[in-house]
Amino acid sequence: QVQVVESGGGLVQPGGSLRLSCAASGRVFTISGIMAWYRQAPGKQRELVASVTTGGDTVYGESVKGRVSVSRSNANNAIYLEMFNLKPDDTAVYYCSVNRLWVTGGGVGDYWGQGTQVTVSS
Repeated sequence: QVQVVESGGGLVQPGGSLRLSCAASGRVFTISGIMAWYRQAPGKQRELVASVTTGGDTVYGESVKGRVSVSRSNANNAIYLEMFNLKPDDTAVYYCSVNRLWVTGGGVGDYWGQGTQVTVSS
């Protein structure tokens, strides 16, 4: 069994900051693919927020560029998202995506977390 769990969401005022975490646990041997954060607001399509490779190369979505920073711990099978100067338009469910997770005992696959709600409101 493999679990991918996000944490750190919540309610924050406009202009505030938030840090999201996501970790894969259970029968995880290693993760060789990209780890990423996506978000989906009500009535909108899921969009990329940020991604990071095992080597630390990053890609950011246009709507958040300059306001977020993504990092990764390969040793802990985790990805983090620091968000700054949050706006009401950042309100969404944030999902963690894990590509090419190798399971102890055999097998490889892609996984999603269950999502964590971020609400930006005064």
